[in-house]
Amino acid sequence: MTSALQTEPDDDNDLAARYRTVCSSIRKTEQQFGRVTDSVTLVAVSKTRPADDIRALSTLGHRNFAENKIQEAMSKINQLTDITDLCWHFIGSIQSNKCRDIAHHFDWVHSVDRIKIARRLSEMRPLDRAPLNVLLQVNLQGENTKSGVDPATLENLAREVAGFPNIQLRGLMAIPEPEQVFNMQRQIFGALRTMQSLLNKKGFDLDVLSMGMTGDMRAAIAEGATHVRVGTAIFGPRAYPDTSPAR
Repeated sequence: MTSALQTEPDDDNDLAARYRTVCSSIRKTEQQFGRVTDSVTLVAVSKTRPADDIRALSTLGHRNFAENKIQEAMSKINQLTDITDLCWHFIGSIQSNKCRDIAHHFDWVHSVDRIKIARRLSEMRPLDRAPLNVLLQVNLQGENTKSGVDPATLENLAREVAGFPNIQLRGLMAIPEPEQVFNMQRQIFGALRTMQSLLNKKGFDLDVLSMGMTGDMRAAIAEGATHVRVGTAIFGPRAYPDTSPAR
């Protein structure tokens, strides 16, 4: 059994129809697995897509968008300043020299995996803005090509990050290897949910699990995802190749 999200062939070139299909799939999956209705936030991964696509989606009421390259993201953010209530999520690998722009212009960071990065984000977050929501990216399967903290050192990193001002540790994120079998997808995401539960039993207050993309969104929701990151199923094929390292 596969859980890959399917779009209707007649809707392939219709952004609004694809978006509604994804939203409908999320609501149906919530119901199927006993989740509270609207407990899953759809984060539209707009990397490689033009600002006009984000604007078009915003007219449908969508507000959460994710980018993985700061230069591309800043161009879009600057083009969309007239839409004042967009919520920006950074999901890419973070270099120290990019922390200022991330801290100033984003609401969420899903990909913190080093103390140094968390410290810089905290130091550079403007004091007149709400604390920056941060998630710790976990390398669930020990992949050399992906970022993420080793599960064995997750608690230590969490304790350090939780102590910084101006940022708020909200939860965990993972990007597992592609897997086609639904029950295997659930098993992988279940491991991240277990890590969150164990941390909470040790005094943390984590309420976010960012996991699941176009091909494994349903399994992630079944295992407790609060945020799913979906690009292709909404926007269609990438506007140009994403050459960033595998994550």
